[in-house]
Amino acid sequence: MENQLQTIVDPLLAWYAVHRRELPWRQDKDPYHVWVSEIMLQQTRVEAVKQYYVRFIEMLPDVQSLSEVPEDRLLKLWEGLGYYTRARNLKKAAEKIVNDCGGVFPHTFASLMKLPGVGEYTAGAIASICFQEKVTAVDGNVLRVAARVTGSRENVLLPEVKKQMQAQLLQVLPDDAGTFNEAMMELGETVCLPGHAAKCGECPLRGVCIAHRDGLTSELPVRVKRMNRRQEQRTVFLLMTEDGRIAVEKRPDKGLLAGMYQLPNVEGFLTEQEIRAAAEAWGLQVHKITFIKEAKHVFTHLDWLMKGYKVRVSRPAGKFLWVTPEEMQAHYALPTALKPFAPFPTARK
Repeated sequence: MENQLQTIVDPLLAWYAVHRRELPWRQDKDPYHVWVSEIMLQQTRVEAVKQYYVRFIEMLPDVQSLSEVPEDRLLKLWEGLGYYTRARNLKKAAEKIVNDCGGVFPHTFASLMKLPGVGEYTAGAIASICFQEKVTAVDGNVLRVAARVTGSRENVLLPEVKKQMQAQLLQVLPDDAGTFNEAMMELGETVCLPGHAAKCGECPLRGVCIAHRDGLTSELPVRVKRMNRRQEQRTVFLLMTEDGRIAVEKRPDKGLLAGMYQLPNVEGFLTEQEIRAAAEAWGLQVHKITFIKEAKHVFTHLDWLMKGYKVRVSRPAGKFLWVTPEEMQAHYALPTALKPFAPFPTARK
């Protein structure tokens, strides 16, 4: 059976040579730079990542500095990107490179796959772009391009379908696999967009694309999720002293938002009487309770439905860390979910 993807190599590479974006991580092929950018780009759009990437590289310019950075400082640098496990895995992988590889970045797909937080896509991107290994790098953008070109009606969220696409792409990889992989990503990010947003008139592959030919662009790729989401009600406490200090606490080292600092919060929607009782149980003397707002935050498998209250209190020693808004802004990474209740601006981008 003919591989429809054989027809895309030349027009794709010609298009990419003209239309590739100038991005901070494309200034060289340093594997550290490519690695950091690829981890940041997971579940985050390119435009949102640019300034985070530049600041991160300025503060942590190499694997050694990343391996040594305190976790609180790392999470502050990552603040606003979300999915903080990515940042922790970066540090774990940097420590492994320093301790087990003598600070030398792994050069092959197989060795890259041994790093914490590095999956097939990231390993393929680094190995092909930085070390010219002939391997694929298949993310959601690449799957969308491949599914449309081939007219595939298979569910691309199924692992076996992804493996089939990888195998077809591997058959057509040119010697410069890194450039081909980047070109596929670029096309998916800028032209072959999801649904009705696709810019088929600008696409170099429209002449060989089955989805375009058959009017199926808005239907492909097929993505059928099987996920049971749950919702959780939470009451968020903005505990504030008369001198303007705010109570924060560190979350457990494992689980959702592990190790991050947060405004105190509890499960369930509490009444004002219950809020007062909770604060007094923490050893606080309550002066005034004021409703702030309601907010919702969507995690991967969970929605937080939140109600926030400002509670004026007398500050004792003990349970909480009491910080000024300026200290919070400068030194503590507050989860995005809780920022609607904070009395200070969001982190600088």
